[in-house]
Amino acid sequence: MTAQPALAAWPAAAGSGTVCAVAGQSQREMRGWALAYPDLFSAKPFDEALYSTLSLAMAFSGPWFSAEQLRMANKVCLWAFGLDWLVDYVATSRAEAEDVARRCLEVAEGAPPVPGDDLTRLLADIRDGLAAAPAFPVLGPVWREELRLMLEAMLREWRWKSEGATPSFGEYLGNADNLGFCFAFVSHWIHTEETAAVTDLDRVRQAARAVQRVIRLLNDMGTYGRDLSWGDLNSLLLGVTRAEVEREAARLAALSRELIDPIRADRPELAGYLERQMDFCAGFYRVGDYWGSL
Repeated sequence: MTAQPALAAWPAAAGSGTVCAVAGQSQREMRGWALAYPDLFSAKPFDEALYSTLSLAMAFSGPWFSAEQLRMANKVCLWAFGLDWLVDYVATSRAEAEDVARRCLEVAEGAPPVPGDDLTRLLADIRDGLAAAPAFPVLGPVWREELRLMLEAMLREWRWKSEGATPSFGEYLGNADNLGFCFAFVSHWIHTEETAAVTDLDRVRQAARAVQRVIRLLNDMGTYGRDLSWGDLNSLLLGVTRAEVEREAARLAALSRELIDPIRADRPELAGYLERQMDFCAGFYRVGDYWGSL
């Protein structure tokens, strides 16, 4: 039998109840978006548990945020899952995958969504919502850059898989933008930033990139079985052992905390959100996965 933590070590029930209530509000919003963009979220892996666990991840990572404050993080994460599905599993050629990326970049730059294309319709909705935020003049270019980096990383991984290439562990980890964490984080930052006078831009981005690498490895260790059956790349398929991946994740987590610490004083909510995202994933991927079954 697995040893259980002492009762005092568990989170307080009242606080957990509040967080779960916020997650419930967010989940209902997610279901509404799924209904509004049915072509993007109609595949079987977009099941009820995906909406539930995504909303819980955001709520527990930022328990001081309301459902409204978490709305953009939830919307962008859900959109990124739809993007990942189209690039990794729907696109049957390099041209198709690159066309997905091209459409997204054009819409991010201000082009209208492609008629009948739920991916770009939802992205345009996200873009327009962020453009109204006070911090968008400063962080908007960062948002577009993070989108570009994510799309480039997705296409790179698509080419690795389609060509039967095996990247080194270092190359794979260096492609962690494929995860999309930094893109979602910057979207959340824009949405919750109350002033146009954005500070600590470089330090916050550096910390977010470190956290993204940690989550990439935690994801791999938690989804190894699914990645095998779905034909996805995974660090555990690149000639390294689980113990080696665990050690690298621990090293990167320590580095992430070092990078987060200097921004706590001026940006406690952002710092806390980054750290709790990392810690939430450490617990979540021990047990489950976001995607439903094929």
